[in-house]
Amino acid sequence: MLRRLRALLLTAAVCAGCTASPEPGDTVELWAMGREGEVVAAMLDDFEREHPGMRVRVQQVPWSAAHEKLVTAYVGGALPDVFQAGTTWIAELVALGALEPLDDRLAASDAVDPDDYFVGVLAGNVVDHHTWGVPWYVDTRLLFYRSDLLAAAGYAAPPRTWDEWRAAMEAMKGRAEPGAFALLAPLSEWEAPVILALQRGATLLRDGDRFGDFESPAVREAFGFYLELFQRGLAPIAGATQVGNVYQDFARGWFGFYVTGPWNLEAMATRLPASMAGRWATAPLPAPGDDYPGVSLAGGASLVVARDSPRKDAAWKVVEHLSTTAAQVRFHELSGDLPARRTAWHEAGLESGAHTRAFWQQLAAVRPPPRIPEWERIAALVARHTERAVRGVVSLDAALAALDRDVDALLEKRRWLLARQTEGRS
Repeated sequence: MLRRLRALLLTAAVCAGCTASPEPGDTVELWAMGREGEVVAAMLDDFEREHPGMRVRVQQVPWSAAHEKLVTAYVGGALPDVFQAGTTWIAELVALGALEPLDDRLAASDAVDPDDYFVGVLAGNVVDHHTWGVPWYVDTRLLFYRSDLLAAAGYAAPPRTWDEWRAAMEAMKGRAEPGAFALLAPLSEWEAPVILALQRGATLLRDGDRFGDFESPAVREAFGFYLELFQRGLAPIAGATQVGNVYQDFARGWFGFYVTGPWNLEAMATRLPASMAGRWATAPLPAPGDDYPGVSLAGGASLVVARDSPRKDAAWKVVEHLSTTAAQVRFHELSGDLPARRTAWHEAGLESGAHTRAFWQQLAAVRPPPRIPEWERIAALVARHTERAVRGVVSLDAALAALDRDVDALLEKRRWLLARQTEGRS
């Protein structure tokens, strides 16, 4: 997979004439994505005052083009000195040789304290026993729910177990208008079934991430619970294109539960009608048993340093500056993103906020997905095969067997490379 990717992009890079290596200098190139790219420039005046003669040039990259742009820049030798990377991209960038390991810099830093980060989030930056990124902001998924509808169904508090959650959804569905449901779970999203599997202790892959492990008992039980929600009519069988306006539907009670992330905090606050204030809340995910809260996915984005940068020391100073507690608080104020450092949560009062408190609790119970370059392609396979089972095209067992076959085929190149590495050491 990596060989084919390099070959395709090399042609594009050469044609674009982007093979010239930058010369060392006083200007650090920083690429940031989406909204973060808009606000980070406002945070660098202090850095430049503290480091006379140094400048940081920020380029904003749309999220929709970010991954392709980074890989193309790597092939062309034109990566910036420091850049923002989605958590699930790090393993791929490590495999390409694009990133500088940060272990020694972290150990020597007075500004960045690894112990101040959420353990599961920091783990997403560790590949092959080395740390390659510093979490910049964090996200995870948990329950957004209509607290008024839940109370009307007889529940004064959000569910803590799968059994309670299912019973609460049954009660909520029983009181709803015809055509309404209890849970919104778009079939195009792979995260919900994977989260349920992680809660059951599933590894998803086996034998050193060489093969799929989706037919394991843990995954089957988790996916079976997920499938049952559709079979009972608690969730609509709908893809992303079939879902209407989420906020309007949430406000009118078309669904009462939604597993989503912090990007919806501001949207819920601003796009719901004023009459909805105090009628919705957030809560950590229920667990299969009594180990509440249930595990969720570790997400967000990190700051990384390009391995071939001629300004690694200067780039690291930028990372340190943006990673201080004060900078994390300021970044949250400007972007709305949740800070990666726990001390920033305390200073901003987020751990006790009405809607952010649940994220504080959930982030203590998160796990990253498998840290391999192929994960995003595997995630797409999860969504495809799960949807076939939900729609009744195949049985759950057939879907999981097909998923393992497809994942095993996708990982064939990985097995070959790992075998060659083993032979080389013998």
